[in-house]
Amino acid sequence: MRRARRRLSLLLLPLLLLASQAHAGVRLVVQGVEDPLKAAAIAGVELSQYATREVSDAQVRRLYERAPGQVKSALEPYGYYDASVTGDLQQVGKDWQVTLRVQPGEPVKVTTVDVQLDEEAAQLAPLRRAKRAIERLKDKPLNHGAYDAARDALSAQLTANGFLDARLLTHRVEVTRANHNAAIKLAWQAGPRYRYGRVHFVGSQFDDGFLDRYVPFKSGDYFSQNQLLELQQALNGADYFAVVNVQPEVDAAKNGMVDVTVQLAPAKRTIYTGGPFIGTDTGFGVRGGMERRWVNRRGHKWKNELVVAQRLKTLSTLYSIPLPGDNQRSYNVGANFRDANTATSRSRTLELVGNEARQWHGWTRTLGVHALSGTFTVGKRGGEPDNAPGIEHGHSTLVFGEAALTRKQTDSPDFTRRGWLLSVAARSTAGSLLSDASFSELTADAKWIRAFGTRGRNRLILRGSAGITWTDDFAALPPQLRFFAGGDRSVRGYAYQSIGPRNSADRVIGGHHLLVASTEVEHYFTRNWGMAAFVDTGNAFSGTDYRPKIGAGLGLRWRSPVGMIRVDLGTPIHDDRAHGIQLHLVIGPDL
Repeated sequence: MRRARRRLSLLLLPLLLLASQAHAGVRLVVQGVEDPLKAAAIAGVELSQYATREVSDAQVRRLYERAPGQVKSALEPYGYYDASVTGDLQQVGKDWQVTLRVQPGEPVKVTTVDVQLDEEAAQLAPLRRAKRAIERLKDKPLNHGAYDAARDALSAQLTANGFLDARLLTHRVEVTRANHNAAIKLAWQAGPRYRYGRVHFVGSQFDDGFLDRYVPFKSGDYFSQNQLLELQQALNGADYFAVVNVQPEVDAAKNGMVDVTVQLAPAKRTIYTGGPFIGTDTGFGVRGGMERRWVNRRGHKWKNELVVAQRLKTLSTLYSIPLPGDNQRSYNVGANFRDANTATSRSRTLELVGNEARQWHGWTRTLGVHALSGTFTVGKRGGEPDNAPGIEHGHSTLVFGEAALTRKQTDSPDFTRRGWLLSVAARSTAGSLLSDASFSELTADAKWIRAFGTRGRNRLILRGSAGITWTDDFAALPPQLRFFAGGDRSVRGYAYQSIGPRNSADRVIGGHHLLVASTEVEHYFTRNWGMAAFVDTGNAFSGTDYRPKIGAGLGLRWRSPVGMIRVDLGTPIHDDRAHGIQLHLVIGPDL
């Protein structure tokens, strides 16, 4: 038994000695270069993997000997082929510190770029841009990552524009180390350019031919992946389907024609929505809705909504009839009852509307007729009685035409990093025909969003609104056809529609004109949480008496599961009439 224990001790002794030589890790320091070279050097050295792993003396010395060669190899993709590396290896307590001093040397520069393309392909604008991106590498330090990206981008553009048989025949980067020169040689055989064949819809619940209105191309047009993406987005936006899969049948192409199969699965036909909400312009409330996504096999839609809030009550219905054609044209008829109570006005109106909407040169164009009738008061403050001195009362019926254009671009509907929205509208009565007053009105709204900074964690948001009204009887216009400023989407720091021209009793009654602008900067600490700082300015006015009000403040941003939630605290700046802090709460998309 004693001999067995002695043998076991002799067997374990080398393992114990080896364990006593183990160290907690390696601290790697790279000097002489900055990012991205520094990051590449660190990533390319095996020693960097042992920052939190134990390593023996023998391992660290072996890895240290390999490090200079690994650094040199890591810098070559950035054009540095003559780098020299020296270093130190020191033991600090139980750990090791490795210091590598890098002299990158003179970078290799691209002196020649030769890109060969078939003539037909070279004439297309997307391919010309991709070709120029490669040619712009000339006279710059050789960067293999930039070269690979530019080369692959041109190959992708060939496929995206219908050259489905394109082949890369030559792809060489010839480096002459002695002269620090590099030559890029690329040549593609584009082959024939394919065209669209037929589009087959599989799984649709509609009559044959109905979905053709969403197809942005015709049989015989040149193949384009961008147009296939447009088709996918249009079908998703129609809200008819739970599944949309657009698949070009490239492998089955015949005679240069590519059929497209669109696999579809119907969405839930009827949806019900509802629940509580809060907004500083409307107060606490509840809303409920019922939408029939398609009423029949011709794709008709029907939408209804009820809103009951402290300062707003609405009941609306809208029926839409899609029409044949490739511009997504539809007829829409609806009605809306509205009972609104703002800081300065109260109105009860019934509005009937009929219009035609379609896609027009990239815009959504709407042409229609409105009939608006109701009673209203303006100039009311708080809980005053309707017969308080200075309050203006009205009752009017107006029939007017409306033309509107709207266009927006966004990289994401949930959180926009690059996008914009522009909307313009014109309204006018036909003199006093069927109306208690004649008026004409122009409005414009714009919003621009751009992310900046590290990983796009900051956003600059610019917003503006403008409007002008001509009328022979301003007193006959209900509040929704007058201009006011103030509120969540206007000048924050002021209550909703609390800014505008005043009557002789010093009560806000709205104006003929509107001009509002806003600048906002957001910074996100995490993916979902951020803060904002903003300055809003503007006013509603009549004549040329434009004296803008200014509101400024800070806000909290949360990308919640139900959408973006914005909580702002604003205060008026240099205003003798207004002071204090106003809370603003908005829930909804950026654009």
